[in-house]
Amino acid sequence: MENNTQRKPHALLVSYPLQGHVIPSINLAMAIAAKGFTITYVNTQSIHHQTAKAQPGVGDDIFVGARESGFDIHYEVISDGLPVGFDRSLNHDQFMASLLHVLSAHVEELVVKMIQSDHPISCIIADTFFVWPSAIAKKYGLIYVSFWTEPALVFTVYYHLDLLRKHGHFGTYDNREDTINYIPGVPTIEPTDLPSYLQENDTSTVCHQIIFKAFGDAKGADYVLCNTVQELESETISALQVNKPFYPIGPIFSSSGFSKRIVAASLWSESNCAEWLDAKPPGSVLYVSFGSYAHVSKRDLAEIAMGVLHSEVNFIWVLRPDIVSSDEKEPLPSEFWEECEKKGKVVPWCQQNAVLSHPSVGGFLTHCGWNSIMESVWCGIPLLCFPLLTDQFTNRKLVVDDLKIGLNLIGQRRMVTREEVSIKIKDLMSGKLSDDLRKEVKQVKYACQNALNADGSSQRNLDLFINDVKNRVQSRQH
Repeated sequence: MENNTQRKPHALLVSYPLQGHVIPSINLAMAIAAKGFTITYVNTQSIHHQTAKAQPGVGDDIFVGARESGFDIHYEVISDGLPVGFDRSLNHDQFMASLLHVLSAHVEELVVKMIQSDHPISCIIADTFFVWPSAIAKKYGLIYVSFWTEPALVFTVYYHLDLLRKHGHFGTYDNREDTINYIPGVPTIEPTDLPSYLQENDTSTVCHQIIFKAFGDAKGADYVLCNTVQELESETISALQVNKPFYPIGPIFSSSGFSKRIVAASLWSESNCAEWLDAKPPGSVLYVSFGSYAHVSKRDLAEIAMGVLHSEVNFIWVLRPDIVSSDEKEPLPSEFWEECEKKGKVVPWCQQNAVLSHPSVGGFLTHCGWNSIMESVWCGIPLLCFPLLTDQFTNRKLVVDDLKIGLNLIGQRRMVTREEVSIKIKDLMSGKLSDDLRKEVKQVKYACQNALNADGSSQRNLDLFINDVKNRVQSRQH
């Protein structure tokens, strides 16, 4: 790493304030800092408060350990426009409205401060779901890098919203239901595989406003960085690269190692599951987690819980306290708890990488968040898919239909039943179908590992991006 901080390009990196966006953005900050950048990482007060509460030793700066390891990363905390104690989970629309209308003013205030500092920023790296980066970058003469934390397939679907509207697959009260075959780089996709917001008839919600404005804004980006792998989505990525510099640089994992962390990234206190897992045979444990944000109905959760029990496999289940709702205190039926101890362990949160990489884990029942999919692939673990929200429906298509590394928990638009859950878990964990999935996931794992090698596609793309930005910054300085 370079020592002369005055010569380094300085980037302001702003993460979207949700767990699934924070982790890859922290990893991106470290990856770019390792290539000779100074990074100022921006968190919201709410996210920092949750992180510090979950890990009391964090203090005021989550990057102290990273700097001690040689990463030139600084830390700023700003308001998202709401009080720290405000329940963002229970008041989702108010939270999203604040991000849409208020957060940008606090970011701009920080941008002005950073431009006037001893080491001024020359670049903004911001999550694609923000609606303001291109305007702020243009106003202050900064390079704008859009960071997309999901697959290229989801990006291109949003990017081509105008085509979906034009063909009547989105934005009407009677959307077409036939196969979509006109999106560049996407041979075919079913309407039921579109992100959930694009399957809705009411497009006036705050989330729709954010999507419309964010992708209008992303078209003004100088570069797009994407947490995917060229070899997994080559056709889609090639089509996107016609429009602008689009760099797949994934999977973006911690520079300190897959299951080690020197930066606090979790919003919940993590249970240590190692001792419990150590006592189980190799490949015998089903890991269950529905991620950090989406909710599951109480009825579906009960059916899944009883199906997990009836499958008779060992399981470890991450059950967020607000999985149904932050005001629902008992999400699981009492009969589940009576039987649970024989086969399973339930924890409120854990370090997912450490669990997935444990030899005793053999399958993952997941909501299909992209971080979860990438981590599972990296560990060679096949997936049982139960998408809940937003990109997860499209991610399911990639996992089950395209990459063939997972199974659907239920068929299209059917109700969850404990009987079907039990059968699918058995298929995932053992037998011919399980063997086929493991063979395929091993191939995808190798593709991801190769992409991160020194001469791999993701490493080459990151180097191309870094060199191009450095050259642009230097040319402006002279």
